[in-house]
Amino acid sequence: MFRWLIAVFVLLLLANAIGPALARLGLGKLPGDLRFTIFGRLVFLPFATTVLLSLVAGVVARFL
Repeated sequence: MFRWLIAVFVLLLLANAIGPALARLGLGKLPGDLRFTIFGRLVFLPFATTVLLSLVAGVVARFL
C-alpha cells in the first residue's frame, strides 16, 4: 500500500512538472476540454486530454 502511495505521488509530481510543456503542445486546449469560471475561480475539466493521454499510455503499455 505504501509503495502505491509513493508511486502516485511521484506520478503527480511528474505530471505537474511537464504540464507547461504539454500546454505548449496544445494539450488542455482540445475541443472536449471544458474551461469555465464559477464564483471567480477557474474550473478546468480536461475530458479530451484525459482520453488522449490514456490512449497513449495504453499503446506504450502494450509495447512494454
